Amino acid sequence: METMMELKVSLDFACCGCGQPVSVTLQCSGEGLVAGSRTVATVNVPCPTCGAVNRLEFDPSGTLHAVMPFTQRRPQLEPSLN
Repeated sequence: METMMELKVSLDFACCGCGQPVSVTLQCSGEGLVAGSRTVATVNVPCPTCGAVNRLEFDPSGTLHAVMPFTQRRPQLEPSLN
């Protein structure tokens, strides 16, 4: 029988856009949590002050590994050969 693991993680970080402190509590669940310290999750969090989206990388213990600005990848347009 499979068990679903759930936990809440609280993270504090400085916004990449304005530098203001941001606190967020996340509810995490899924099979990846069983891997423990080998699991690294990512989440995009908008800043309540400036609206910039911060991409957080963290593990289930609540250790924050990276905070970076979220950049949306856009496909590169190529000219038609017609």
